[in-house]
Amino acid sequence: MLSNKRSAARAAVMARAPSPALKASALIVLGSIFAAACVSYLVAATQLSLGSKAVVAALALLLLIFALVIKGLHLHRFERFGLANAITAIRAALVCMVAAAVCFAGLPQSAESTLWAFMFIVLAAFALDGVDGYLARRYGQESELGARFDMEVDALLILCLSAAACLLGKAGSWVLLIGLMRYGFVLMQVVLPHLNAPLPPSFRRKLVCVIQVGVLCLVLVPGIAPPVSSWFAAMALLLLGYSFLVDGLYLLKTANARR
Repeated sequence: MLSNKRSAARAAVMARAPSPALKASALIVLGSIFAAACVSYLVAATQLSLGSKAVVAALALLLLIFALVIKGLHLHRFERFGLANAITAIRAALVCMVAAAVCFAGLPQSAESTLWAFMFIVLAAFALDGVDGYLARRYGQESELGARFDMEVDALLILCLSAAACLLGKAGSWVLLIGLMRYGFVLMQVVLPHLNAPLPPSFRRKLVCVIQVGVLCLVLVPGIAPPVSSWFAAMALLLLGYSFLVDGLYLLKTANARR
């Protein structure tokens, strides 16, 4: 019965179309950030010697993310897009730049100054993490859209950092599991639909996410090399695996209890 009520409530939310005011607000905010990103990417590409392909890839990825956000506006029950979502959108723009740097900068051959510039962009995105959640609570604009947007930006950042750690030889190819675990969990939901049920808020989950980004940032610092960097990455992977295992068991246990 409880499961049916939740399904009905979710279906009602999905069926509700966003208001014209919300659409206009979101388009103005995201359009402004995208325009600023165009200029910022060109400047960053020049400084990091990324080339035009990196700029195009970063903009294409950012455009895709923003298009998905627009598509998910029905999950935002307010008339304004909100400052919190704007901060998350800025984080998304930074993470897209990180992704372009990982794919096009040739990190293993990069000068140390380029690596520090890369780290600066990463730390800027990391520093803003949590600000969006605070603002959403501060102004009473928490929504499912904001939570999902924030989570997916975090997941993309972790994937980029784990790929950078692999490319720089900070750890073996297994370090990619840190970034791929979230997406593997999503794929498992196709086989086990019970894993798609909502999870209760968890401080442990948020803490583990922060630790992943923090540890990967530390691992990428020039001068930190194996085996030390590998040990740090391995501990982060074990902690992340534990967190996903706890959530997975909770969802399966909850599903069995409803039968």
